[in-house]
Amino acid sequence: MTGPLRLELDRSAKTPLAEQIRRGIGAAIETGVLAPGARLPSWQDLAAQLGVARGTVRAAYEMLSSAQLIVASRARGTHVADRPSFAAVQEEAPDPGSFMETYQELIAGPATFQMGVPAQATFPAKLFSRLHTQAVRAGMSAPALYPDPRGELELRREIAAYLALARGIACTASQVFITGGFSSGLGLTLHVLGLEQKKVWMEEPGFPFTRHGLELARMSIAPIPVDADGIDVGYGLEHAPDAALAVVTPGQQAPLGFTLSLARRARLLDWAAQERVWVIEDDYLSELQLKGRATPALASLDRAGRVIHIGSFSKTLTPALRLGFVVAPPSLMPRFAEIAACLAPAPAPPVQLATAEFIRDGHHLRHLRRTKRVYAAQGEALLKCLRARAKDVTIGGLAAILRLPDETSDLSIARELASFGLAPTPLSLWYASSASARSGLMLGIATSPQKRIEASCDRLFNVIDRLAGHVPA
Repeated sequence: MTGPLRLELDRSAKTPLAEQIRRGIGAAIETGVLAPGARLPSWQDLAAQLGVARGTVRAAYEMLSSAQLIVASRARGTHVADRPSFAAVQEEAPDPGSFMETYQELIAGPATFQMGVPAQATFPAKLFSRLHTQAVRAGMSAPALYPDPRGELELRREIAAYLALARGIACTASQVFITGGFSSGLGLTLHVLGLEQKKVWMEEPGFPFTRHGLELARMSIAPIPVDADGIDVGYGLEHAPDAALAVVTPGQQAPLGFTLSLARRARLLDWAAQERVWVIEDDYLSELQLKGRATPALASLDRAGRVIHIGSFSKTLTPALRLGFVVAPPSLMPRFAEIAACLAPAPAPPVQLATAEFIRDGHHLRHLRRTKRVYAAQGEALLKCLRARAKDVTIGGLAAILRLPDETSDLSIARELASFGLAPTPLSLWYASSASARSGLMLGIATSPQKRIEASCDRLFNVIDRLAGHVPA
């Protein structure tokens, strides 16, 4: 045996040992176990490993060489030949109906109507690439030291300043911890809080990946309904008053788009302060409020230090950065620092430093203003197109929500549309309870360019009419 290659020889078989060796190595090459360029042992070494005569292995190698499967040279030794037709080892697909199958379906793309990703055309890719390249070069010439696991100070300062200006949060750079996006920030926070077996309020409907993350953290989900004023705090206090954590999207509720009212914000914060409950604020759309100015963050009203604010650059810049941040209350800063240092250090410094300069030089705010104008125009065009064909259409954050008859499988429709390059998100996936789930399609505004909206809507309703019947106009 050598590396991933295992050769089993049957000395009692009629097939010559040289032929058995040839077949074993040939099969490993054809199936991709031995990749192009992989080094093989010399025929002398392999003969010693297998306990056969050197001439036997040499004969097998000569047959493989004649078949152009391997190449031998004095300079490089014996290695697998480069052949474009090699069969690659295929990664196993996730189990049907599993979380990972759904996850991969929702993040697949790029596609029209896809949610959760910004418009690629608005992002100044060349500018950011230049900043990132400069940061990489500077890092390679600097002393080889471990970076701060909390994140680069330059970026933490810029985020603290931005949050004070745009989200009303008064915090220091030492309270800011850089993460690999929202999910990374959520994982870091749940590790810090250590609330296994405790109850958590989760918006109903709410982000399915967050809900699954809470379940993986071994918390008990208490679904709390959402209405036009945001999460129903009164319902939560009546049905789950013993919760230790609440996860909310107060700026623009995901997915319905409602803003948490001031009265409910006050009641939520009062409960958190009195009962020492933690609140995670998912500020997933940040400043991307298409009409008017974004409401201040919930953390800006927190006087008891119970709100943990989590943001990311995935929706405002690009998810390819895998960059986000957590603002920790002062009482939790030491614990956040310990967990970050030992279990969840910040991403690589170059992307952080490039983002810091991008913010510091004013590019970030200019990008947001330009993006909001583009999204507003695309949202109006999409809404006009949808309402010409259907009655129950609303805007939720950066998505248009098209309601379907509750007996309709929105998941089946979404999967059918995927074959046409359209990727609406099924609304039913955002509900924890099938009893309360509503059927519908969430159409991303950011990925709905105006020049393709008419054709995309035609395809959308053709599939809906075929699979679900007519949607009332």
